[in-house]
Amino acid sequence: MTAPALILLAHGSSQPALTSTLHQLRIEMQQARPELNVVLAFLDHCPPSGPAVVSSLVARGVTEMVFVPLDVTHAVEVNEQATQMLDRVRAAHPQVAMTMARPLGPATDLLNVLDVRLRESLRQNHVVELDALVLSAAEAGDTRGNALIARRARQWAAHHKLPCVVAFHDGSGTGVAHAVATLRAQGRRHIAVGSFYISGDENYQSMRELALAAGVKSVSAPMGSHEFILDLMMARYVFAAMELLDAPMPAEQASEDAGHAM
Repeated sequence: MTAPALILLAHGSSQPALTSTLHQLRIEMQQARPELNVVLAFLDHCPPSGPAVVSSLVARGVTEMVFVPLDVTHAVEVNEQATQMLDRVRAAHPQVAMTMARPLGPATDLLNVLDVRLRESLRQNHVVELDALVLSAAEAGDTRGNALIARRARQWAAHHKLPCVVAFHDGSGTGVAHAVATLRAQGRRHIAVGSFYISGDENYQSMRELALAAGVKSVSAPMGSHEFILDLMMARYVFAAMELLDAPMPAEQASEDAGHAM
């Protein structure tokens, strides 16, 4: 039995160069799991779209698919855009079994990736002293995700023995400039930003500019490709693929099988 296709689902960018990290993630996952169909689909801004990817897989005879959202702020619920896309492709291909995995979410292991990227940034910028941190994400997540992000910030602060403020770039909470101002009001002067982003899209670029304008010493690169992220993607895929084993057979396939049995 062929394993379900793994569709990495992400927000795109109007600038193709900014999606290079996501394409690299797909390549590395395909290299790690050559037995799987691993493809990348975007929810907005650039091709290939989710419906286009599904149509291409169907044309190749694929009948089972798992979407894995590359979203590190939602822990349980996918955003509305992803839900609507899934509804559309299910309606267009009722013969295909497909499901949406849990988002990557703010997993504890991502703090290790954040540390790697921040150390790289500090070294490049010759920063030798820090007295505060900002954990910056593109957007707030679901209720569980937001609670976990707050916990991750506390864990990161405790690990480095530095105060840490969470910032969201979508306006749903404290922005990065306000987070920096809050720390400066506490007397902190050597502040660095850890970027809780998968890729360097427009949101990341804008956040970085605001943080540097606020006078931070360093802004880490996006988390990008890392073994922890590949492992997390695979874990979400495997759990969701198991659900397909218990799912009802698509109506058209069930009808075909009944016909053969007669």
